[in-house]
Amino acid sequence: MDSTYGENLKLTIFGASHAPEIGMTLEGVPAGERVDLDALQQFLSRRAPGRNAFSTSRREADEPQFLSGLNDSVTDGGLIKAVIRNTNTRSRDYDELKYVPRPGHADYTAAVKYFGTLDMAGGGPFSGRMTAPLCIAGGILKQLLEKKGIYISARIAAIAGIKDGGNLEEALRSGDTAFLKALAEKDFPVLDDAQGEKMKEAILKAKEDGDSVGGIVECAVFGLPAGLGGPLFDGMEGQIAKIVFGVPAVKGVEFGAGFSVAGMRGSENNDPFAVSGGAACTLTNHAGGILGGITNGMPLVFRAAFKPTPSIAKEQQSIDLRTMQETSLRIRGRHDPCIVQRAVPVVEAAAAVAVYDALLSREKETRAYAQRPDKTESCGD
Repeated sequence: MDSTYGENLKLTIFGASHAPEIGMTLEGVPAGERVDLDALQQFLSRRAPGRNAFSTSRREADEPQFLSGLNDSVTDGGLIKAVIRNTNTRSRDYDELKYVPRPGHADYTAAVKYFGTLDMAGGGPFSGRMTAPLCIAGGILKQLLEKKGIYISARIAAIAGIKDGGNLEEALRSGDTAFLKALAEKDFPVLDDAQGEKMKEAILKAKEDGDSVGGIVECAVFGLPAGLGGPLFDGMEGQIAKIVFGVPAVKGVEFGAGFSVAGMRGSENNDPFAVSGGAACTLTNHAGGILGGITNGMPLVFRAAFKPTPSIAKEQQSIDLRTMQETSLRIRGRHDPCIVQRAVPVVEAAAAVAVYDALLSREKETRAYAQRPDKTESCGD
């Protein structure tokens, strides 16, 4: 089973959690782009399982094997294809779940949709494991975006209701790439380490109780030009939301001030325009860098809400699909008490794919406009 995203850039992810391999194909990347494979591996390792007490004990190297598209680490303009071998599966843990769906998982809906034919061990194609191939694509595109002066960074904004301190957008506005690198290298990427310790305590307490907790990842993109996206169905919010909602466990996405704008007046929510260094900017960024679905040149800021991991040790009520009788269920296996810390690079990867695809669209629009005989000068030309 595979799934595809993108208009100019085509990303396809294939495989399943306990299949021999998972992978991705990426079309639309120009030839001649050098990829730092060591940096890519470091990026993938941020998401990889089995690294600390706050994640599943399933341990995978998550080392991508490139089958096409790279020649001596340089893109050749063709299809980039990479796979990751699954080496630490334990499918027997899921035998009893074939007919007893786990609450909060896709077991029941997948059984209905696909007539019970899917191998749902480990969550099958709905598993968070499938974000590893997304991070291959996103990790590559993050590197290419940085060459254009566009930087993407994310942090844990909250876990179990405990909020991080500091302001990620302000750090991005300063252009302090060393700070962003240091944040990415943290095992627990928060701005306020004291708050991070409180989050860790909440995770471990949930784990001790046989339970789990959720949280929020905040992502910001610095250095984007104005003019990406479009109105209605072509808006940047929709393009980003589509791929972010493709990340398992995401239940909400908000941009800029998000849902809090509902409690503001227009005079509070509107971002006043100003001029800085000869360019248009806004004094505040409640819009999150997007107006009318189009980037305005300010940092693009959004947050994704992740539900608590549904696989928990506590006994839960379910049904037996063979008898349609209610039954109790205790889930075995290895599961994250909280997936938020591992989701941070995944959100960065998703943003990188969406932004790069939008940049390709803008390049096509710019070329088409330049060839118009009736073109007129406009803002930004």
